[in-house]
Amino acid sequence: MADGYPVDLAIDYPDRKLNRLTTFFRVFVGIPILIIIILLMGLSFNYNANTNNSAWVAGAGITVLPLVLMILFRKKYPRWWYDWNLNLAKFALRVRVYFYLMTDVYPATDEDQSVHVEMPYPNAATELNRWLPLVKWFLAIPHFIVLAFLGLAACVVLIIAWFAILFTGIYPRGLFDFMVGVSRWALRVIAYSLILTTDKYPPFRLGV
Repeated sequence: MADGYPVDLAIDYPDRKLNRLTTFFRVFVGIPILIIIILLMGLSFNYNANTNNSAWVAGAGITVLPLVLMILFRKKYPRWWYDWNLNLAKFALRVRVYFYLMTDVYPATDEDQSVHVEMPYPNAATELNRWLPLVKWFLAIPHFIVLAFLGLAACVVLIIAWFAILFTGIYPRGLFDFMVGVSRWALRVIAYSLILTTDKYPPFRLGV
């Protein structure tokens, strides 16, 4: 990655026909792993039958604000925080790839499978500007806007790919590469603005 962006994503193209049955029922088949990723990254619903009260409880998610403070005041990026963020991002990508129908192998919680992420551990003292984490979310707004439109396009591509797999068992290569590009773009923006592993501004492109 000497001449490219320090964060990259590669997804293996299926070397065989995909399972039509699990593709057809993907939304239902993927519910268990979807619940797990929601609990890890998002919110969990808590209902108390005795008081008839309900509430949303925050999950762990990606470590952001503590990391901002650590880089700002200590110029450190704790290795275990990096490991947590990286592995959570990898797991989320495996779930995403499964729901994108790009594989019919059920997402593992601890194996890379067909998803390969490159996100080097940063030397916070020499490679990260202590002040940038305060504004990275703002600087990344143009990317968030573009990704919103790309997400809409990805939904259309997903529908087309679903029909293609049901009739042929094959994910059209052009559509597959587009979905890889969207996922790569999103990962780079997340690595820059939330995981904070690099100060290099993400490129506006789908490719490497």
